[in-house]
Amino acid sequence: MNTKKLLVSMCTIAIALFLVATVSATLTCEDCGGCSVDTITTDAIANCVTIEVDGINVLSSPSVIAGETVAVKVTFVANTSTSDVKIRVELEGDKSDVNAVTTSFDVEAGHTYTKTLKLEVPFELKDVISDNIRLNVRIWNGNFESEFEDLALLVQRPSYNPVVKSISTAQSVEAGETFPVDILLKNLGYNDLEDVYVTASIPALGVEKTAYFGDLVTKESCVEDCDEEDTVSGRIFLEVPYTAKAGIYALEVEVTNDDVNTKFAKQLVIENGVAENVIVMTSEKTVAIGEDAEYSLLLLNPTNSLKVYTITAESNGDLTSSVDNSVVAVPAGSSKTVTVTASSKTEGEYNFNVAVLSGEQAVSTVPLTLNVEGKTINPIIVLTVVLAIIFLVLLVVLIVLIGRKPQKTEEYGESYY
Repeated sequence: MNTKKLLVSMCTIAIALFLVATVSATLTCEDCGGCSVDTITTDAIANCVTIEVDGINVLSSPSVIAGETVAVKVTFVANTSTSDVKIRVELEGDKSDVNAVTTSFDVEAGHTYTKTLKLEVPFELKDVISDNIRLNVRIWNGNFESEFEDLALLVQRPSYNPVVKSISTAQSVEAGETFPVDILLKNLGYNDLEDVYVTASIPALGVEKTAYFGDLVTKESCVEDCDEEDTVSGRIFLEVPYTAKAGIYALEVEVTNDDVNTKFAKQLVIENGVAENVIVMTSEKTVAIGEDAEYSLLLLNPTNSLKVYTITAESNGDLTSSVDNSVVAVPAGSSKTVTVTASSKTEGEYNFNVAVLSGEQAVSTVPLTLNVEGKTINPIIVLTVVLAIIFLVLLVVLIVLIGRKPQKTEEYGESYY
């Protein structure tokens, strides 16, 4: 019995000594491998604090890239047991600051805790390719606080970073109009940019055009009065199809060279005063079997240049259709009419389309309907019947005239007195 009590006592003492040794080790910053930062407040909530930026210890002077998102990992040993603890990390620049805060959590003394927060590195490098930025970390609740300030990080420009500073266009553009797009491009990268091409496009309309913008150096590469610049402007002309529907479209600007490909966008308002470029007077006709139905199509050209239209009418089954003039040139700002003819030798309803193209672009597809009823009438038979009727009428008139008797004439004799 005594032996069992002795063993229990010895185990208890061993566990106590182990815990004391463990707590003592975790609370000694020298045992953290020299990677912890010093706490600058007296009522510390955390000891043996390690701060990493994208996996690199902050004491190793990590470098970050302007404009990118970095992960700040904070690891610490709780100095006391307490609740409602938060961690706040901040990147402090000369012109702007960014920060992030964790949700509240509880800690127990002697245990290790890790929290990771993400921050977007502010872009303040206008005249230099790299500079220092300050990282501040705060671990606190209502009673305790550990704060770490002015932890230096090196912030660099991205390796290749052409930035479109402005895209200038008219407030609205009319369908069929050719308009300029003025682009201001600046090299905000770490390295020079060679052979830069810029493409302006309206993807929804299939409109695209590319221009050569040349070379762009970094600000530091250019000395006074040098011919090379870190900023360049250019103009690209885009033509909006006159078939474009009115609305808001995305105008995209893409910058490319051998090292980079990046896109920028803005909204563009397109107006269209003419809703349709092809107007049909009557889309449905009813005729007899074999009789031709004629449909009139009005072709509009709202642009300021000559347009050549190609018109094709489809034939299907027993339906036969044709166009009086399949190729029509319409001067700028005017219109022309074409006639589509359709017929069938079989009674029924026929639906067919007339396609209007300008070059290889489809301008409009006009649906038409032909209703064929009854039997065809031969015009020779009709003429024969009419002539027979006329002959019979004349014959009746002749018989009547022959059958009439002439009236007697009254004779007057001479009288002599």
